[in-house]
Amino acid sequence: MTDASTATVSERLDRLPFTRRHLRVLTGSGVGWALDAMDVGLISFIIAALAQQWSLEPTEAAWIASIGFVGMAIGASVGGLLADRFGRRQVFALTLIVYGLATGASALVGGLALLLILRFFVGLGLGAELPVASTYVSEFAPARIRGRMVVLLEAFWAVGWTAAALIGYFVIPTSENGWRWAFALGAIPAVYALIVRWGLPESARWLERRGRLADADAVVRAFEAEVAAPTAQPLPSKEQTASASPEMPAAPTTRERLRLLWGREFRVRTACLWLVWFCVNFSYYGAFIWIPTILVAQGYDLVRSFGFTFIITLAQLPGYAVAAWLIEVWGRRATLSIFLAGSAVSAILFGTAAGEPAIIATGMALSFFNLGAWGALYAVTPEMYPTSLRATGSGWAAGAGRIASIVAPLTVPPMLALGGAPALFVLFAAFFAVAAIAAWGLLDRRGRALDDR
Repeated sequence: MTDASTATVSERLDRLPFTRRHLRVLTGSGVGWALDAMDVGLISFIIAALAQQWSLEPTEAAWIASIGFVGMAIGASVGGLLADRFGRRQVFALTLIVYGLATGASALVGGLALLLILRFFVGLGLGAELPVASTYVSEFAPARIRGRMVVLLEAFWAVGWTAAALIGYFVIPTSENGWRWAFALGAIPAVYALIVRWGLPESARWLERRGRLADADAVVRAFEAEVAAPTAQPLPSKEQTASASPEMPAAPTTRERLRLLWGREFRVRTACLWLVWFCVNFSYYGAFIWIPTILVAQGYDLVRSFGFTFIITLAQLPGYAVAAWLIEVWGRRATLSIFLAGSAVSAILFGTAAGEPAIIATGMALSFFNLGAWGALYAVTPEMYPTSLRATGSGWAAGAGRIASIVAPLTVPPMLALGGAPALFVLFAAFFAVAAIAAWGLLDRRGRALDDR
């Protein structure tokens, strides 16, 4: 068995079985992820309520969603750079504070202008948090279960979106101030940030890459000590784990990291990754942010449309569960591509559905396939780049995707006016199909050690 004194941090992390400390990293990051989803989900219900209460034009309602995504595009790009420079945990906690406080303050607004400003700051925090959290979890996960752990992290999105649907159904319609109480609940992440900052360890891979070898060793020893307990499993031998990646010189500067993304080694995977992120964001946010409002426009009252959306949301969890299993069986690319193809078919069926049973069934299929695809995408993204570039690469891919999430909500009103829901969801299906093809240009590192250069 490889001794801790001779094995690298990568080897030592990859030979570990799944421990309580892994569960702590997963759930600690996952709660933050769920709170993110709750905020994004809430805005879809709040838009539907404010459209009636404030007599908003469709374009004004669309900007409530889109301005948040402007912030997310910037936040994702900057957050990744900061996480590679200052650490995963630090930036993760900061993002929770930023969007938690801005969401809570949104409960006090009296008009559209101030709400748009605050939604921009909410987006900054949300955009930075998601790629940082997936990078963080992937760097602790043993190679043989890394994809599954990141998909399970993404599954917390369904928990948060379900919480948003429950708040949308039980809180928002109860009074004129229901949407204010929904925003107030969204301030919880600011408090949770304290738990993240002091309750979770910094990434050992990042610490090692920054030359903080003693700190990295202490983090890994804490995991190894738990395995050494009498009731735990023994550490597998080095031969049972993936080999470590070759070392790289001193950590690159910010300018060098950005240039490396489009260097010869990474340009194809970067281009394909950005295309997948762009297409998935366009279709997902274009559809799910507007579903409650589209249902209201089709004649269903606010409470009924929120109830439909809640049922549709429940299908996200089995989508994640199936993707988490398949990603270590089929691999990253195949799982991602097949779930995206399923999303394309489901989008067409949902757009042409007539009657309550058809709307619910096709909406659940769209939820199942689309959120399973999200899980696979978040699993594959951090694996595309080495440790010194990982958060930057993940953040800029997410930032490219957020450009689409800005455009998508603004595209919905004119598309609905032009061709109705069928034409709109055919457009979403086309974007899903393009993403399904682009997924085959990505690297598949199933069962292999992360590149620790």
